[in-house]
Amino acid sequence: MADVEQLAAVGRVLVDPGVDLTRRFRALFTLRNLGGAEAIDWIGQAFSDDSALLKHELAYCLGQMQDRRAIPTLTRVLRDEKQEPMVRHEAGEALGAIGDLSVLDLLKEFSQDPVVEVAETCELAVRRLEWLQSGGEKQLEDGSADQNPYCSVDPAPPAPRKSVPELRCSLLDESLPLFERYRAMFALRNLGSAEAAVALGDGLQCSSALFRHEIGYVLGQMQHPAAIPALRAALQRSEENPMVRHEAAEALGSIGQKECLDVLQQYRGDEERIVKESCDVALDMLEYENSEQFQYADGLVRLKA
Repeated sequence: MADVEQLAAVGRVLVDPGVDLTRRFRALFTLRNLGGAEAIDWIGQAFSDDSALLKHELAYCLGQMQDRRAIPTLTRVLRDEKQEPMVRHEAGEALGAIGDLSVLDLLKEFSQDPVVEVAETCELAVRRLEWLQSGGEKQLEDGSADQNPYCSVDPAPPAPRKSVPELRCSLLDESLPLFERYRAMFALRNLGSAEAAVALGDGLQCSSALFRHEIGYVLGQMQHPAAIPALRAALQRSEENPMVRHEAAEALGSIGQKECLDVLQQYRGDEERIVKESCDVALDMLEYENSEQFQYADGLVRLKA
């Protein structure tokens, strides 16, 4: 366990806007893995930054830490209408990931937010907490659903085990509640096959930007080459929501094949800052994953170890 001064040295890198963004991401993942009150405090301080991508990842890490001491910081971010929608959305999702029922009323309040991505996220978080409250985790222990091999805390549990065509049908059925479609999404991810990856890629055409963004995220976790065409197309759509393009870029970085690297290099200069930064960080992650200097112990490779 790092002592307070070692942890503070990492924290100072995270909050320093003069430091290269890729180094700040490595500092964030280090703090996330160390955990504890001091790490949470340093992560909270970085929400004053002007990089929406960094702040989005700050909130994500706080949720994955599942430490209720992060609730005040995440609540403040969710309530701050000056924060970018993708940052507020991630704060809402993180509050659901922590799993503390004390935030249920807060999440119900923001499920009516005028920003649709925030409202949808908070509604999903409400459904997750209600699922936990009803003993949902025990229901998964009966073996009817494939277990998550990525160790991530997801915004919805996987659907009961079904065939890929059946799950794809639920995934794409926009008449179903978003929570049920998310459950189909995570069930497909857990299958891990090429057929499942292609089915998920079809979800990148659905109407909800939040849903499309989560599709990109799970395809990054899967790291299946069968997803490359759909992810590349999403990144290349200049009219696409930036939070979707950002997840597509990170997913391509996770897959890491040459054609992924080529398209990431192409969009390093994109006009959308979060897309540009996502490509830079994804390429940096790949460089370090292939070296002995440093390993992204969690990071954008989305293995969620």
